[in-house]
Amino acid sequence: MPLFTWIGKDKVVGHDKEVPFRLLRKNKSLSLGEHSENLIVEGDNLEALKALLPFYYGKVKCIYIDPPYNTGNEKWVYNDRVNSGHIREWLGKVVGPEGEDLTRHDKWLCMMYPRLKLLHQLLRDDGVIFISIDDNEHCNLKMIMDDIFGSENFVANIVWENKEGGGKSDSNFFRIKHEYILVYAKEIKNSRIFGLPVEDEDRYKLADKYVSTRGKYQLIKLDSASLGYVKSLDYPIKAPDGKLIYPNKDSKKISRWRWGKEKLIWGTKNDFVVIKQDKNNEWAVYTKQYLNCDNEGNLIDRLIQPIGVISKYSTTQSNRLLKDIFGEAVFNYSKPIELIEYLIELTCDKNSLILDSFAGSGTTAHAVMELNKEDGGDRKFILVEMEKKIAREITQERVRRVAKKLGKGDFEYAELGVPLFKADGNINEKVSFEEMASYVYFTETLSHIDKRKIKGAFIGEHSGTEYYLLFKQKDDNILNRTALKGMKKDGEEKVVYADKCLLSEEILNDYNITFKQIPYQVRVY
Repeated sequence: MPLFTWIGKDKVVGHDKEVPFRLLRKNKSLSLGEHSENLIVEGDNLEALKALLPFYYGKVKCIYIDPPYNTGNEKWVYNDRVNSGHIREWLGKVVGPEGEDLTRHDKWLCMMYPRLKLLHQLLRDDGVIFISIDDNEHCNLKMIMDDIFGSENFVANIVWENKEGGGKSDSNFFRIKHEYILVYAKEIKNSRIFGLPVEDEDRYKLADKYVSTRGKYQLIKLDSASLGYVKSLDYPIKAPDGKLIYPNKDSKKISRWRWGKEKLIWGTKNDFVVIKQDKNNEWAVYTKQYLNCDNEGNLIDRLIQPIGVISKYSTTQSNRLLKDIFGEAVFNYSKPIELIEYLIELTCDKNSLILDSFAGSGTTAHAVMELNKEDGGDRKFILVEMEKKIAREITQERVRRVAKKLGKGDFEYAELGVPLFKADGNINEKVSFEEMASYVYFTETLSHIDKRKIKGAFIGEHSGTEYYLLFKQKDDNILNRTALKGMKKDGEEKVVYADKCLLSEEILNDYNITFKQIPYQVRVY
């Protein structure tokens, strides 16, 4: 594959590993309900995604993001270019002096690359990501997605007709009324795009004794002149009165049946074949096409593959909806809720976790809540919004109002707290035992800790290894004989994190303990 590069790439390719791990602090006054599994995070989405890793690594079924299109338009409520003060400051720190020479496309690529790498880690192995984009960065996005996700995991480049009427005329050559949605899988062999219900279901009007299992059916003629001639499929079928029926009612014309003789015998025996007179009182042979059963007798959901062009759900609809919710126009170019619902239903079951790290007006959460209301599902959402004013006054406020209207829904509102590690490399004093346990367990196992199994210093077991953390009393987090009382000499491998160890090498070997000193051997993920 050709090498894709840009100014600053060498500084950001591994930057996801350098992002400091920050704690998430719940803001009760902005939360709705208690102990919700839905989450809205206020803060830089790069740091927020890193903070989510210990809890959601490999857990997200569907990601939808609507990143800046990099049009250069700074008049929108939601800044659409990467020249904002926050991004300029970040580029200065990460890329260095050469960041001053970056084009807007270089800046956009530098901004997106580490965020996409973290999103990749949060996806389940059967997860799918949808990314809205337009012509400004479409080509560049495709290249970095191939780089991070692998070109073999490319699923589709959906064209979405986002404008009603004739489209916008700010192009010199064509009126533009579409955008794109790039679709990638974490592992394409594990992923599935669900089909859509047949739109002409009313064709299936007839019913027989199998209606409760096979569903209703329609009759389709067994003969076909449009298919290539096959001699073995050109044979007579006996009518109830003994008359022989030929394909297309003419034994001299070159034609054929769709089924061979053996399949016809099977179909007749299993009530898939109907022989009756047509409106001209001539015998005709039909097969039953059931809604919920194929012509092999297998029960199915009759679905059609989604098309790579979405010609409905305009931004005009979404603008009207936001105005209905807030009573005024508060956000430009929000995506239609129906579009996000459609994408979620293509990939998710009723219990999936959906993430949007460019949350904006909160459409993704709204879509999740509406779907749950419609089908009784228990889908969960995580939103991340960088701009404080938008996060508080629009994102969470919309979700709050929608929950109230639906009579169902809750969320925890969190802000980015202090870094786990201080500048001198020590653990921040504000870090709690549970927060430290979650982080340590994740860095050791790449798994989410089950807090219900925490007992004393024991924080969990994974792949035959037990993990312990002594981190409750300052100056008393010592691996000594007292700490051993909670451990068994059972041959199980044990990893123990503590400030210091007072046990001999012989005792550590007897208990099969690997000692790791805090903070020096706490892995910086």
